[in-house]
Amino acid sequence: MDLLALADFNLVARHGGFGRAARAAGRPKATLSRRVAELEAALDLRLFERGGRTLRLTEEGRALHARTAALLAELDEAAGAIAAGGDRPRGRLRISAPLLFSQTAMGRLAASFALKFPDVRLEVTTEDRPVDMVEEGYDLVIRVNPPEGAGLVGRVFLRDRLVLVASPALPRPAPPLPVPVVVRGAAEPGSEADARAQPAHWTLSAPEGRPGPVVTGGGAVAGAGAVAGAGAATVAVQPVLRLSSLLMVRDAVRLGVGAAALPISLVSHDIAAGHLAHWGDIAASDIALWALYPSRRLLSPRVSAFLEHLRAAFPAGAPEELAGYLEG
Repeated sequence: MDLLALADFNLVARHGGFGRAARAAGRPKATLSRRVAELEAALDLRLFERGGRTLRLTEEGRALHARTAALLAELDEAAGAIAAGGDRPRGRLRISAPLLFSQTAMGRLAASFALKFPDVRLEVTTEDRPVDMVEEGYDLVIRVNPPEGAGLVGRVFLRDRLVLVASPALPRPAPPLPVPVVVRGAAEPGSEADARAQPAHWTLSAPEGRPGPVVTGGGAVAGAGAVAGAGAATVAVQPVLRLSSLLMVRDAVRLGVGAAALPISLVSHDIAAGHLAHWGDIAASDIALWALYPSRRLLSPRVSAFLEHLRAAFPAGAPEELAGYLEG
């Protein structure tokens, strides 16, 4: 297989068109079109569906792009490192990270990494949606509790958990009155989306592992042992405010609008300072932050360097380490 033609195919696939690829690479559009056509003829496969003004990968083209894009990038990087006389990380490193982690820690992490590795052009985008690493050109993604079977490999570098907190000025309503809560999300209260987003109940354990109440989407306070064993109770929940960011939720809870389930890393300092009351830990709410990449084979020096950077920043992988970024 002609590696130069394969590289041109991946260039066009990455940019989504011959014209855009030609402008990005400073190469003639006709040359790229001819090289891709030669590759299609050599493979006896159609790699692109060509319309009047559109160009899209065929199923075979997507498979070839997914299998070869990273390998070609590693070959280029290896050649560049050898030519430079070393394997120091260099080149572009694209990372996708979730919103809350980006807001609390990613700015400082990215800046310290850039200072340590000035030859790496680091680009970080913030989004909570799943991204296609190959199609969207990411080298590394950071995700919270990613689903299995995504075709990626990686490691957990940080753990957290959810706790129920409220302003000390907010009294717990006497049963059967509901607890006002602030939630993250944009669903209209009472809608089908709201019913799916609001869990049937939250099982709580009191701080330091002592048994606590059980918070549920409806119903009165039940007696001990009703749901979660001795000391458990059920408390009705009524969303009173919906916000799109957990930082916004925390700020609203500080002002006493309602209670909320928030990561302990985000509220531990407020709890210690007495600005928020810790009503209990939410059971089965362990949070794991993963650093994910397409394959362990030929892992690039820049990805390896960032993974080591994360390990150094969070050596114990504990929520207290992430909380430290909020004070810095």
